[in-house]
Amino acid sequence: MVELSEFISQLEEKNPNQPEFIQAVEEVLESVIPYISNNKKYQDQSILHRLVEPERTIMFRVPWVDDEGKIQVNRGFRVEMNSAIGPYKGGLRFDPSVDLGVLKFLAFEQTFKNSLTTLPIGSGKGGSDFNPKGKSDLEVMRFCQSFMNELYRHIGHHTDIPAGDIGVGAREIGFLFGQYKRLKNEFTGVLTGKALSYGGSKIRTEATGYGLLYFVKCMLEKQDKEINDQQILISGSGNVAQYAAEKAISWGARVLTMSDSDGTIYVKGGITEEMLKTIMEIKNGERGRIKEVTDDFNNIEYKEGAKPWDINCDIALPCATQNEIEERDARQLVDNGCYLVAEGANMPSTPKAVDIFEKNNILFGPGKAANAGGVATSGFEMAQNAMHVNWSAEEVENRLQQVMKEIHDACVKYGQSQDSDEVNYLKGANIAGFVKVADAMIAQGVV
Repeated sequence: MVELSEFISQLEEKNPNQPEFIQAVEEVLESVIPYISNNKKYQDQSILHRLVEPERTIMFRVPWVDDEGKIQVNRGFRVEMNSAIGPYKGGLRFDPSVDLGVLKFLAFEQTFKNSLTTLPIGSGKGGSDFNPKGKSDLEVMRFCQSFMNELYRHIGHHTDIPAGDIGVGAREIGFLFGQYKRLKNEFTGVLTGKALSYGGSKIRTEATGYGLLYFVKCMLEKQDKEINDQQILISGSGNVAQYAAEKAISWGARVLTMSDSDGTIYVKGGITEEMLKTIMEIKNGERGRIKEVTDDFNNIEYKEGAKPWDINCDIALPCATQNEIEERDARQLVDNGCYLVAEGANMPSTPKAVDIFEKNNILFGPGKAANAGGVATSGFEMAQNAMHVNWSAEEVENRLQQVMKEIHDACVKYGQSQDSDEVNYLKGANIAGFVKVADAMIAQGVV
């Protein structure tokens, strides 16, 4: 039987300088190894060794010309992790922090997230160390076209369907799709997150944030609680944070904070719909900083360089980036009355933070479950493209709500204690995601 420490030691040796990837694998294996030891069908199959090794890893040069006529060079990546239950599916991230280790971590997490959705989609992740911030539309277009000049060889609507992620929004998806169409001379649903005018799905933009709140609602209902009047801290101010805030406010919750890499805004009485609209205009249209919202409203406090986690709350929703909640932040949340944490970002809580949540009986919804609404709705977009139909916003949102409920129920099935009603959502998500992928891999033989 596989020993966790020995397995991780071997993995570190084969994957040096990839701490995020090692962290993600260790988190999953802490739940899955005991499950395998109690289920003979998964033993002697080397399932874990196969799960942590990408089926294919692609790395390439991306040359492009800036507005001053200078040649710039970035790196492009695509990690095609696992296709046991469907074609590779996962976002593209354009950010200076992108490297192979970060993308392997994200692709590994995607394996379990996509499995939890119950949809027939495998896992992948890709991107570049290109930074779209501060770039003109023409510079972004030139970069995206050069990036797709190589990526198009490796993707397709039955093979690998990328989507957006950090740094890849509607603008970037449009440029990428246009170049793919030009190169392949075909109009197919090879990218998701497209605009409605050329094959996108309604609610796709809102899906991750909305899905996060649907999952939180299920967690609360399991505890016989309601979300109205709950005090919520949200980190981030991008797509996920914006629509998580929108849904929470519409349900009567008080969203006290949002943030970006420069600092945090705090509204004691709760962010209003008008404030949120202004934040969306700043972040989506002007691509500005969240501090600018204080120019329009007097009752917003701005905390420069601060995270949101030192404020009294009931619920915390980290929606920014990986490892943003560290040990100190977790202790602050516990001390300030937080009883539920659900991750809108991918792995935003460090292992030590998660340990603190578990030791203090904080309800903890891991990202692979709580933020799966985005990829689920990407799956809906794929289905609509394949059938050449467009579903109404109401139909898509109803399907999203049902998927998030099913994910919650799967977490409860595999994570609830036999002796009480307590649910370890992290354990439940890891095992539920593992079972479907592992069963498919065993059925398909050693491939």
